[in-house]
Amino acid sequence: MTRKYLIAAALALATACTGAAAADRANAKEAEAMVKKGVAHIKTAGRDRALADISNKKGAFIDRDLYLVVYRMDGVNMAHGINEKMIGKNLIEMKDIDGKEYMKERVELAKSKSAFWHDLKFVDPISKKIEPKQMYCERTDDLLVCGGVYKL
Repeated sequence: MTRKYLIAAALALATACTGAAAADRANAKEAEAMVKKGVAHIKTAGRDRALADISNKKGAFIDRDLYLVVYRMDGVNMAHGINEKMIGKNLIEMKDIDGKEYMKERVELAKSKSAFWHDLKFVDPISKKIEPKQMYCERTDDLLVCGGVYKL
């Protein structure tokens, strides 16, 4: 009887932990809403103020594992929600672990679509592991605003 109780308790704990982990993650709908919020902020607050706000690690554009990044259409990073060292760098040659030229693809998609989803592999800020990620992006003028979710 004790063994059955321990197994049931272990399963319950594992289920609870899995549910908590999923609850700590952003979903696709939240990513779309965050990107739309970023685009609206750029339009209302002005480019300089909005880019600073989007890059603020304690600001309104970071939620759990969801954060925004903003690129110019030439691949230069203009704002980054969790890594300010990327700001000002041209990332057009960036590749994921599989060699996918994701920035070139993203810029090409933005030339023909004003909004889209884009897949790549990237370091998850929670697990610190390379995970499949899906980015939602919207173009506004010469900027591309993106926010992503990890597909665990």
